[in-house]
Amino acid sequence: MPHFTKLKSKLRIELTNSDRATAHGGQILVDALCRRFDLWRRVQNEPSLDPRKRTGAGFTPAANLAQILFTLTSGGASLADAERLGKDTVLMKILGLQKGADQTTLGEWLRAQTPESGRALHRLNAELVDWASQQAKAARWLCLGQKEIFFDDTEIEVNGQKLEGARRNYEGNLALSWQTLWYGPWLLDGILDGAGDVSEHLPILLQEHQPRWAGQPAYFYADSGSSAGKYLNRIQEAGFSQWSLSYNKWTDKLDRLAADLPENQWSAPPPADQPQEQYAWVKHQPGECQQAQTFAVARWKRDGDLLWRYAYVVGQAGEKATPQAVFERHRLKGAKEQGFNEVLSGLDLHHPPCSDLVANQTFYAIAMLAYNVLISLKLLDLPDEAQSWRIQSIIRHLLTVPVSISTHARFNVARICIPAGWLRWWRLFVDQWVPKRKVGRPACEVVDSA
Repeated sequence: MPHFTKLKSKLRIELTNSDRATAHGGQILVDALCRRFDLWRRVQNEPSLDPRKRTGAGFTPAANLAQILFTLTSGGASLADAERLGKDTVLMKILGLQKGADQTTLGEWLRAQTPESGRALHRLNAELVDWASQQAKAARWLCLGQKEIFFDDTEIEVNGQKLEGARRNYEGNLALSWQTLWYGPWLLDGILDGAGDVSEHLPILLQEHQPRWAGQPAYFYADSGSSAGKYLNRIQEAGFSQWSLSYNKWTDKLDRLAADLPENQWSAPPPADQPQEQYAWVKHQPGECQQAQTFAVARWKRDGDLLWRYAYVVGQAGEKATPQAVFERHRLKGAKEQGFNEVLSGLDLHHPPCSDLVANQTFYAIAMLAYNVLISLKLLDLPDEAQSWRIQSIIRHLLTVPVSISTHARFNVARICIPAGWLRWWRLFVDQWVPKRKVGRPACEVVDSA
């Protein structure tokens, strides 16, 4: 049997200029999906995104947004990364960008945005989600035939005393609150500010997007931060066919009600080799609630415990649902929380790039677009075996591929080095979605459009 070990490479190393090659060749996939949605034209046609007084000079909104979006989808996380990406002349040619802006120019554009332009970006993001969800196979994003809606909040800790909108959290650190609403695997909307209540923006987000699930099978998840009576009232009015929330606050009354339940109302004890939990229903009307709520309650004892331990989930279950089934369905919320973590880690959104709140809100709105473009690319185009890929896997294995440009008499050719096993998929994608160079002189477009 041969012996394998680490050897010194026998290759001779030569260094060359990168003016004919780039490591980000897979960004043509991102650009192609944006073209299918007609994103660049939609951005260019939104006047609120263009703060220039002389529209005949400088960078257009489509160019600035594209540079930041391509930076995020290639693993970058800051305006400095966007400036470095803009110096990649080969990538700029492939993506149809004449030149990349420096970080000062990008920062000025972000700071020049307004609440109106922020709403325009959020509207574009929601339209992208609508388009992608209509195109995707239902089996790839629906759960038990239902749309899943998820609300969550995270605190983004920041450095420096001058970051606008930041507040002290319960640990004494400066932080911004990012409250988000999810539509299946897509990040439908989010509000970044200094909100002190972890569910402060839940009512407005539900009101804004309720038509997207009203009258259709839809399941809503949230954690205990949304279990106050005023939020339960709003969730009940939002038109969900089913919903559930963790409930671990104000449980004294529930503990007494559960302890008083007769044994015949608890589910049968499970076999010895399974978790020793029993389940039952409890009715209770928390403060501020307009009506009594149905709680699924679980009880168990650990070794040495004399008293029962209890856990609660409040919500609207299906007609034939059992308390145990409510807990099992609500545990799927954990996958939604992992998705939120994937946004923060996969796109490295732990550090807002600016000190101005509106600039940071604009940046995070573009980050939502970038995330949803990658998720849409996966759901719409990647094969079944790649549906479990995380954002970082898509960037690493699909988007970070080398490409070189060669010059011929009448045209340039971009040669992409495809990973083993993916050549057929790439050929099919390029044939279907990447625009072909037509005979004759290229037409001049005001902005790249589908």
